[in-house]
Amino acid sequence: QMQLVESGGGAVQAGGSLRLGCAASGRTFGSLALGWFRQAPGKEREFAAAINWSDGNSNYADSVKGRFTISRDNAKNTVYLQMNSLKPEDTAIYYCAANLRGVTTTRVLWNYWGQGTQVTVSS
Repeated sequence: QMQLVESGGGAVQAGGSLRLGCAASGRTFGSLALGWFRQAPGKEREFAAAINWSDGNSNYADSVKGRFTISRDNAKNTVYLQMNSLKPEDTAIYYCAANLRGVTTTRVLWNYWGQGTQVTVSS
């Protein structure tokens, strides 16, 4: 079992920055990947970014590439999502997720989920 607890989020104007954090407890080794998905009102939950816990390899959705950076702190068992140059279309609930089999963009393959944190970007 794993528990994921998100932090950060909030409201910011377009062009601003926010940093999300996700503290993971339980299994943090092997083929584990941690990632972020987001769900805007009326839309499906979509992949944003993910990172392999062991080697730090990361993957990004095209919509956030170049603006968002995912990183991990092994000592704190925490993954971060640094979001820069935010746009109104980034407004969503952001969910931390864990996958025991590595990075994938396929939502249904992720095993554990956090409770979500709201990010609101105003124009």
